[in-house]
Amino acid sequence: MASLRIILPAVAAAILFYAAVAVATNAPDYVIQGRVYCDTCRAGFETNVTEYIKGAKVRLECKHFGTGAIERATDGVTDETGTYKIELKDSHEEDICEVVLIQSPRKDCAEIQAERDRASVLLTRNVGICDGLRLANSLSFFKDVPLPVCGALLKQFDLDDQDE
Repeated sequence: MASLRIILPAVAAAILFYAAVAVATNAPDYVIQGRVYCDTCRAGFETNVTEYIKGAKVRLECKHFGTGAIERATDGVTDETGTYKIELKDSHEEDICEVVLIQSPRKDCAEIQAERDRASVLLTRNVGICDGLRLANSLSFFKDVPLPVCGALLKQFDLDDQDE
């Protein structure tokens, strides 16, 4: 009976240990997180009238540094706050990785502007970043027609359309 009191907790502890190890090994090495918004003023940056887009599609593309061949492509979708999270299990030290806009669910805000359709992310631990969370710059679709308030808003930034 005394040996059962010793063996049973030891077996239970071993099972819990192995279960914890199994769960830990399934955890992603990296989580790439960013936001997608509708540039309602077509300003090229977020403003106080920016609208974040639910259901926007993005893709993480990792291209080999030497060949340019896509080594990895993983899709993601934004939640109600316009935030996407893409989990990745392996390192990409030899790759150039970018999150790229794919599709907007909004017909009035679906224009993609070149050079603003992607955000670079480093996916290796060999750059001095210990954490597995990688924050990508926000990506935007342009609204087809700017909001009426945008002229006054951009004047506050001294970015109106006047040539001076």
